[in-house]
Amino acid sequence: MPKFATADQVDRATLNEFVRPRHHAVLVTRRADGSPQLSPVTCGLDTDGRIVISTYPQRVKARNARRDPRVSVLVLGDEFNDAYVQVDGTAEVLDLPDALEPLVEYFRVISGEHPNWDEYRDAMRKQGKCLIRVTIDRWGPVATGGFPPDLA
Repeated sequence: MPKFATADQVDRATLNEFVRPRHHAVLVTRRADGSPQLSPVTCGLDTDGRIVISTYPQRVKARNARRDPRVSVLVLGDEFNDAYVQVDGTAEVLDLPDALEPLVEYFRVISGEHPNWDEYRDAMRKQGKCLIRVTIDRWGPVATGGFPPDLA
């Protein structure tokens, strides 16, 4: 039996439920010339419903988001043909020391509790990490691939 494509419009609560357990995504930022820059990332959904991404300040995604905070995130499942959703939003880049506790929350929403939070915080400082935090402004349908439904 063929698999048919779906595109379900969802409310914000359902979007959060969909995004929360999914940690694979593609972040789209804009280069200086306006063209898209795509970056595969690991992401989480923080307790305020923002998509959070850990990175380094010198990475192009962080530089682009600082210059132009309009971003999109394609949140994917673990398998290639899983459901997905595109969210569009406004990014802010947090640097250390302001990024430290949000980086703790980033870890928690993806992996749960760390065995030694002091060690984790020290590692984030030593690595010079930053955090991209995306406030979701709009989102498309939660979609799956497949045959068009009118081929049924």
